Amino acid sequence: MMLTVLVPQGAEYGAVCRGLKRVTGEQPTVKSIPVGVQAVGEYLQQWSQTKDFENQVKAGILVVGLCGSLTQQYKVGDVVLYQNCLYQQQTLECSHIVNLHMQSIVNVVKSWTSDRVICSATEKRYLGETMGVDVVDMEGFAVLDFFHHIGVEVAMLRVVSDDCNYDIPDISTAINSDGSLKPLSLAWKFIRQPIAANRLIRGSLQGLKVLEQTTELLFSEK
Repeated sequence: MMLTVLVPQGAEYGAVCRGLKRVTGEQPTVKSIPVGVQAVGEYLQQWSQTKDFENQVKAGILVVGLCGSLTQQYKVGDVVLYQNCLYQQQTLECSHIVNLHMQSIVNVVKSWTSDRVICSATEKRYLGETMGVDVVDMEGFAVLDFFHHIGVEVAMLRVVSDDCNYDIPDISTAINSDGSLKPLSLAWKFIRQPIAANRLIRGSLQGLKVLEQTTELLFSEK
């Protein structure tokens, strides 16, 4: 039985689906999850009440998507496999239940899940140094915590789309409580910080391209 794939909704989900279109043979179940710890927790709780849940998670969970770098070591386009994930002084270990042919091309990292977008380059580097973590996302720990309590293994494979050298727009207020984006609010943030916005968009596009390629490689028969 194949792992069930969880991927943040929107562009990341689209990139994963495009990658899978080029894969022949068995296809994994792919589910689109919202952005943010609380929204992810609510989504997983609702999913767990469905009749197919136990069968879908039996082989384990693989979370894929984009992340931000908190250290000079990892650049835009780097593929990273999580060793563990930190959130509010708690740390949970990740599984490495991915195809062995992937493990030779990825970087194993320590991650941190944030309740907000980390937009300042100075803050990114500070957090990386003081917390001893390499990358940041907004969903990882919520997924790990939920499945840890029911004994299901979770692996996390992500692509860096934002490095620690430059600021990006603060889009925290453009994210609804349900994890969806507010298009008008997002557009206004980009208009107010055009250089940072352009950098974020370019990094995201590069990260999404690598995510698409990585998905194809991960599920192609070897």
